[in-house]
Amino acid sequence: MALVSWLPWAEATFAVVVWGGTFIATKVALREISPASVVWLRFAIGVVVLGLAVALRRQFRLPTWKELAYFILLGFIGITLHQWLQSTGLVTSQASTTAWIVATIPVFMALLGWLFLKERLSRLQIGGIALAALGVLLVVSQGNLRGMFNGGFGQPGDFLILVSAPNWAVFSILSRKGLQRYPAAWMMFYVMLTGWLVSTLPWLAEAGRQVQGGAVEEVWQAAWDAYSLLSWQGWLAIAILGVFASGLAYIAWYDALKAISAARVGVLLYIEPLVAVVVAGLVLGEPLRLAALAGGAIILLGVWLVQRK
Repeated sequence: MALVSWLPWAEATFAVVVWGGTFIATKVALREISPASVVWLRFAIGVVVLGLAVALRRQFRLPTWKELAYFILLGFIGITLHQWLQSTGLVTSQASTTAWIVATIPVFMALLGWLFLKERLSRLQIGGIALAALGVLLVVSQGNLRGMFNGGFGQPGDFLILVSAPNWAVFSILSRKGLQRYPAAWMMFYVMLTGWLVSTLPWLAEAGRQVQGGAVEEVWQAAWDAYSLLSWQGWLAIAILGVFASGLAYIAWYDALKAISAARVGVLLYIEPLVAVVVAGLVLGEPLRLAALAGGAIILLGVWLVQRK
């Protein structure tokens, strides 16, 4: 009985720890191949893992045309666009900085609810939004707020990462109804499948620029040849992103949500940026700056105030 009650918490913790490490794994892979190549291969593996999970659970069925249109929209926003923003941003942005910025997603969800769903914001929530914004500025500027207001916004990739946070908030809001109607693994399989298929376009477009005027076969060959550049560390990073982050972690997270309320299990998401900061320091040698830690603490406090009932 005790094992059954702790299993959902263990699954949720596993998912959060894996997701905290994705920024570092992406950074490692980006040392060797382009963002488009990372995204395409990562989600090719993720589609296989989720597809196997759906088949083993005997949940497989083809979606209706209406469902498919909904999944294509989610796939473009949550997979193609979101992962392009984050992977391209991580070329220049630090993994730890990215994790702190991404932690603001609940703040953007609250703002979108206020703007489009007419959801009211309390004074406490408004204060939390202001605190989270201050925390982001501290993290991105590394404590030099005056320098930011003189025309600088951290690294070039920091802006793309910041855009990815409200983008994921939009994806989360649009996903709510679907997750209430469909099995989570089945729905995420089609969302990931359609997003991965759309991500094939920038992947091939990038290869096409390398072989200008080349035949279709040459473009495909150039796209595949990019993966020959991967070392064992690069392949390990891709495996972590594909098998664990895009496959097993999704399954574990939504399994946990069946047994634990979203409000309770959502507290674990506060661990994600902390995991990223520690792993980024150990693997990438990113320094632990006091300004970034202070900004991160302010972000988490702001997010907590926004989510507090």
